[in-house]
Amino acid sequence: MPKTWDQSIEIHAPIEVVWGYLDGSLENMQKIMPNVVENTPVKVTDEGVGSIARQKYREGKRVMEYDVHTLEYMSKEEEKKLTIAFNLGGMFDIQGTYELFKLSEDTTKLRYTGFNKPLKWYIKPFVLFSSDKVVNEFLDRVKRVSENRE
Repeated sequence: MPKTWDQSIEIHAPIEVVWGYLDGSLENMQKIMPNVVENTPVKVTDEGVGSIARQKYREGKRVMEYDVHTLEYMSKEEEKKLTIAFNLGGMFDIQGTYELFKLSEDTTKLRYTGFNKPLKWYIKPFVLFSSDKVVNEFLDRVKRVSENRE
């Protein structure tokens, strides 16, 4: 049974500023995901969906490599959406959706929904009892970076 999340945060920054951290350069991505050390396009599609990027993620001294698949991509003036999925080391299937809603010129709502599905029986208890701390810290980081234009 996967662990699921559905959390939102209000950010006092324009929607395009917040989107630039989620769908921008590696440098911008690292401001909200500091452990991502590489993000190399493998396949790029015009509509975004079907694009694949090879990411490297550093956890302590270990660097893990995996392919991030874009499942949904929408970039409108008032609303933006990005859904990605990847398999982490044959241990987890992970999917995340970032939805941005323009509340005003200077205020954006970020909603994150996602799941982490363990693929090995002995990992299931760890996922089951994992907290929302990582997701909350991520949302807080996106808010801080976007509001301060770091």
